[in-house]
Amino acid sequence: MKRPGLLFLLVLATNISLLAQVPQQMTYQAVMRDASDQLVVSGPVGLQLSIRQGSDTGPAVYVETHATTTNANGLAGVVLGGGNVVSGSMAGIDWTAGPYFLQTETDPTGGTTYTISGTAPLLSVPYALYAQDAGSSQVG
Repeated sequence: MKRPGLLFLLVLATNISLLAQVPQQMTYQAVMRDASDQLVVSGPVGLQLSIRQGSDTGPAVYVETHATTTNANGLAGVVLGGGNVVSGSMAGIDWTAGPYFLQTETDPTGGTTYTISGTAPLLSVPYALYAQDAGSSQVG
């Protein structure tokens, strides 16, 4: 009689542990333009996304590529952390050792001949802002 209860607690603890995992991913969207500054409408595009540490020219701690298709407005959307990993690991990034910057390289023809489109600092997202306070919350 005690074994089914123990098994139930083990399964429950495993499920709670799995639910508490933070996804090592972020969404990313960009409007894609070709060399003539024309929107790439409903066409294939190639993206290489790099997370750089310290500055916009700092070492790349994570690099991945994506092949995707834009929509009718030239918008491409991908999941950073869900592409083809070139180097590094999203889970291996020490976010306390920032700042970090996202470098975007694109190929508007859908290939892998990337040109740098830009680099921007990674800032807090709503979940991170919530987590900052959640760790110090008090119950009751």
